[in-house]
Amino acid sequence: MTRYFVRWMRKTELTEQLLCKAVDEMHQGLIDAELGSGLVKKRVAVGSRGKSRGIRTLVATNKENLWVFVFGFSKNDRANISDVELEALQFLTEDLLNLTNLEMKDAVQDGSLQEICHDQPNQSEESHTRRRA
Repeated sequence: MTRYFVRWMRKTELTEQLLCKAVDEMHQGLIDAELGSGLVKKRVAVGSRGKSRGIRTLVATNKENLWVFVFGFSKNDRANISDVELEALQFLTEDLLNLTNLEMKDAVQDGSLQEICHDQPNQSEESHTRRRA
C-alpha cells in the first residue's frame, strides 16, 4: 500500500484482511475494471454494505507478484476519479511496476510503501510466495 492509501484507509472500515482477500480475488481474475498501464479497479465490500455500495480501490499490478493499493474512495463520497487523476495514477503505476526488488525493499523500509498479507496461515502455498504491498 502507498503511504497515501494507508492514511486514507485509516478513515474507513477497510482492513488489511479485506485487502488480502481482494488480492486473492484479483489473482484469480476477479477484477472490476482495467484502467490501463497496469492499473485496475477492485470493489471491496465493507461492513453491511455490499461491493456495489462499498469501497473502490485502485491497484497497480503486474498481475503476478505485485499488487500495490494506490488510491481508494467510497462509493458514497464520489462516483469515480477524474481523467486527470486517472492519468496521474497511471504514471504512478508505471513507476511502481518498474521498481527493482531493491528499490521496492527500500520503499518499504522508508515507509513509502507498506507490505501486507505475507505468510498468512489460511492462504494457499502459491499465495505465500506473492509479494503484496
